[in-house]
Amino acid sequence: MTDNLNPSIRVVMMPHMTNPQGTIFGGIILSYIDQAGATEAVRKTGHRRFVTVAMDKIVFHEPVFIGDLVSFYAEVTRIGNTSITVKVCVESARFKNVHETVEVTEADVIYVAVDEFGQKTSIKQG
Repeated sequence: MTDNLNPSIRVVMMPHMTNPQGTIFGGIILSYIDQAGATEAVRKTGHRRFVTVAMDKIVFHEPVFIGDLVSFYAEVTRIGNTSITVKVCVESARFKNVHETVEVTEADVIYVAVDEFGQKTSIKQG
């Protein structure tokens, strides 16, 4: 799943990130997906300001637990005049068995380049 993707973020999941079932909130994972995608958009283009427009359907295949090391990998799949699409894949290395890694989810995230006033602007590739 992540062979051709760039590593973007790695995060150890902490107790304050859990829901009442003891697993990490899906919203925490979504937030990091957004950050990983935006980081890759900036890295790829050199443009400094993007806003998130859309994230495709997210399906969680495996839960994430306290102590897991979660890795977010990203790849730009499309660059338009003002928008960019980034694929983000998420893997979790289990805290209780560091040799076990599971695929958690993936998403295509669409960002739009904006200027200092928040207005849509052309992407300046670097």
